[in-house]
Amino acid sequence: MQLVSYNNGSHDQLALLINGLLYNADELHPDLPGSIGMLLNYWEDAFPLAKRAEEGVKAGRFIQNRGIPVEDCLILSPVPFPASLRKGQAFRTHIAAVHRNLNLPFPEVFDAAPIISFCNHHSIQGPGEVFVMPDDLINTDFELAVAAVICKHGRNIPAAHADEYIGGLMIVNNIASRMAHTGTSTISSVTANGKTIATAAGPVLVTLDELESFEIPAKVNHTGRCWNLPMTCSINSVKVSEGNLGDMDWTFAELIESASYGADIYPGDIICSGAVGTGCFLELNGAPAFNNPGNELTWLKAGDHISMEVGQLGKLENQIVPDDNRWSILKNEK
Repeated sequence: MQLVSYNNGSHDQLALLINGLLYNADELHPDLPGSIGMLLNYWEDAFPLAKRAEEGVKAGRFIQNRGIPVEDCLILSPVPFPASLRKGQAFRTHIAAVHRNLNLPFPEVFDAAPIISFCNHHSIQGPGEVFVMPDDLINTDFELAVAAVICKHGRNIPAAHADEYIGGLMIVNNIASRMAHTGTSTISSVTANGKTIATAAGPVLVTLDELESFEIPAKVNHTGRCWNLPMTCSINSVKVSEGNLGDMDWTFAELIESASYGADIYPGDIICSGAVGTGCFLELNGAPAFNNPGNELTWLKAGDHISMEVGQLGKLENQIVPDDNRWSILKNEK
């Protein structure tokens, strides 16, 4: 299924996306909830009902519940109010390139265990405009990534069973302001060395049953599902990044195992893969740009249009907008 949350004028509304139309879940079946949060909390009971409702729409049995064209709706993040947001570092090629650019050795800790950090879950938004403060527009970056959304509570979950806790996958673009990088030597200091401006997600959450035909084996000595899904990012219609979700070294199952070690995970938690190889300007700027003073680095600018596509997960589009008006108000109040 493809699950969408949109603004119905008063609150977030859960809908099934079928052939370009949105069908409100709670109108398709009286026992289906009207929000993704409730669906995730009652996943084991609600998911089979949602599947049957989807089949009914496709079979033409829900003519009275006419769908709404998706382009007529204000699309939110598929999970507008996540319980938490965690960022992993799953792609070895990305970590290697960033450290090489910064004249740092590859961190051996990457291969020892998955690295997980908490992010600001209040920064979640869907497609559309991303407001950026003027100071942050100096070095604003994108990150092409995918996230897994948790659908049931767990603790100390072994990787061999962790895929059972994934409700679906969605595209994520972590838009961050890169701070000055110094001669640090740990993976955590580099990956955390920036301020999250917004985490754009969506436009759909795709359940794993739709991705079965794209499954591929995990890498050697790793556990969990992987998917052969091409990933691209274009800035102002120019492709700048290209990778594949199947290139993940640490699987989502292994990220979940790490995140749940001695800690609880809950329905509505989001666990992000981290950037794919070539998936951000911090990596794409290259070592020569960082090592030679005077070389111009490439960052996002006001007005830039970001388009991310991941096979079977759709297209996420955002535009960078300067937050000048609100900044002026803040300055005048001081």
